[in-house]
Amino acid sequence: MGPLFIMTESFGPHCGERWTSYVAWSKLTQLTEVVTLDGCLCPSVVDEIRDDDWPHIVNEDCMLDYFTDLDHLLGRCGGPAGKNLLCVYREPQEHPTPPGGPHEFRFAGYDLVDVGGGISALTNCGGFAAAFDGRELNAHGLLDTLERARQVQQALETHYPLEDHAKCHVWCLFRATQLGAGGDAPQRASG
Repeated sequence: MGPLFIMTESFGPHCGERWTSYVAWSKLTQLTEVVTLDGCLCPSVVDEIRDDDWPHIVNEDCMLDYFTDLDHLLGRCGGPAGKNLLCVYREPQEHPTPPGGPHEFRFAGYDLVDVGGGISALTNCGGFAAAFDGRELNAHGLLDTLERARQVQQALETHYPLEDHAKCHVWCLFRATQLGAGGDAPQRASG
């Protein structure tokens, strides 16, 4: 599946006490910013689905924040100033390549998000020591390779079979580094 697009709120040192408390709780001191599909840490900028969104989103449970049409998403949200514009792939079979065009996306890493669609097993569960060491996450709280993401996905299922947040999809995340024409005016994306 993919590419899909989502714009999320950014979460990093600019968030002040919320960030400081998070780093102290998570013990992920290597982080410079969290880039994740976890809706608690980095909620979607689109906070309400409008009638004109339906042809441009994934019409599947827990997937309504994901757009199939980047231009439509940008029209709803404006540019990514202060936000993260992500190009994502769920359960890729090999390392994907983001689409070409006027928008440049750079690889950020692999996230493991529970199949319910909301919580990252990597950055928002307090750690799963039998599956991975938090120190192996990159500066964005992600894993660097698909191979390692698959290993952690399997280890989570093996060692934590009763934990809801341990049954995860692997997501490959690319973050926009710049936008072409038409994506410059930031605005809130409410109904």
